[in-house]
Amino acid sequence: MPELYIGIMSGTSLDGIDAVLVDFSPSRPTIINKAHRPFKQELREQLLQLTQSHTVDLKTLGQLDHQLGLSYADIVNELLTASAVAPSEITAIGSHGQTIYHQPDGDYPFSMQIGDANLIAEKTAITTVTDFRRRDMAAGGEGAPLVPAFHAAMFRDDERDCTVLNIGGIANLSILPKNSSTPVSGFDSGPGNILLDGWIQLKRGNNYDSAGKWGATGRIIPDLLEQLLNEPYFKAAAPKSTGRELFNIDWLQSRLSGGERDEDVQATLYELTAISIADAVKQQQAAAKELIVCGGGVFNLHLIERISHHLPDCEISSSEKHALDPQLIEAMAFAWLARETLSDRAGNIPEVTGANRPVILGAIYPA
Repeated sequence: MPELYIGIMSGTSLDGIDAVLVDFSPSRPTIINKAHRPFKQELREQLLQLTQSHTVDLKTLGQLDHQLGLSYADIVNELLTASAVAPSEITAIGSHGQTIYHQPDGDYPFSMQIGDANLIAEKTAITTVTDFRRRDMAAGGEGAPLVPAFHAAMFRDDERDCTVLNIGGIANLSILPKNSSTPVSGFDSGPGNILLDGWIQLKRGNNYDSAGKWGATGRIIPDLLEQLLNEPYFKAAAPKSTGRELFNIDWLQSRLSGGERDEDVQATLYELTAISIADAVKQQQAAAKELIVCGGGVFNLHLIERISHHLPDCEISSSEKHALDPQLIEAMAFAWLARETLSDRAGNIPEVTGANRPVILGAIYPA
């Protein structure tokens, strides 16, 4: 019998919503179908404004929460129709929600995601699991990253050490030792696409730098690169997680002198991203010879080339090599986490998040 779940993900890049229909009955989960819906321009601009300014009136916040809930429900219903699958055949939906603020430190740490799960459950007639981060934070963790547990389930191998690199808006690593007695570890290394996308949007009006072509025309600015790499986050010990709250256009512009060519700034941002990722890989698992890359950044050829330049002894490959679509792994991970929640199994890894114990994640909204 199929064991069907749906995972929904909209990440820091704000490029839209991914949804996957996954069958967990085989020994290796299988994606049955997928759907992608770009954000409507007005909604994207509102979300971008919210995540960059960090100020919003309650009415706008409530309306965005509602709009996202409806958008998530719509893509699920589209996926069901395209797959000829009835809602009653789906065990549950796992929805990460859209992060609008993540503050894992301070006196009152919190992480806030929006996308009303009441609406998802009501409009789809499917039990929905969401709010995955906050129980880990209640147990003393950062609440992120959560995907290393799924990466371990999919990629860990007792014959080789490997590292999984997810390049979304933020880049995160999952360190998977071949020795099963050694815990999995992982953390956010820093910016992935977030600064690259933000700079080209600001200067050229494009949502992203296709294949890194624009950045490849520029020259690295050594002084700027040094300033950017001096950010204390890069030297901080794990567990650690980050987002737009730190790495944003204001953070970048405060370090510019004002006379730089736009394409040179972009080239420097590529180097920042590549070096911060490569340094994190080398520091955590120096002997690893394999880096499996997933997330939208896998298609940025210039970024992958720069990472490869800084990791010359490491074999870098897309998760496609392991029969997993690199753009769908995060959505698939939240389907898997919903399954862990409904099975009363912990979904966090304390060595990754810093939680004081494994905990069952998420809030359940029945159909």
